[in-house]
Amino acid sequence: MSDQNDYLRTGGDRRFRLRADGLSLMLKGAGYAVVFCLVISFGLTALVWVGKMLPEQSRETPDPSPFSFNLTEEKFTRV
Repeated sequence: MSDQNDYLRTGGDRRFRLRADGLSLMLKGAGYAVVFCLVISFGLTALVWVGKMLPEQSRETPDPSPFSFNLTEEKFTRV
């Protein structure tokens, strides 16, 4: 029964099988981490690309939040 699940072809050595299973699981996790990091980097790259497509006037406009000007004004008056 256990020979049917021996995908790594480890034979009868249990210690080698344990090491091989552990290594394969670690490599699988590393692959998932690479995919996750690539998705995040592609998302950030897409946001930067969309931001650069916006016209110059939209980059120079003030913050639309009504209270943000008051908060920044307080910071500059204290210094």
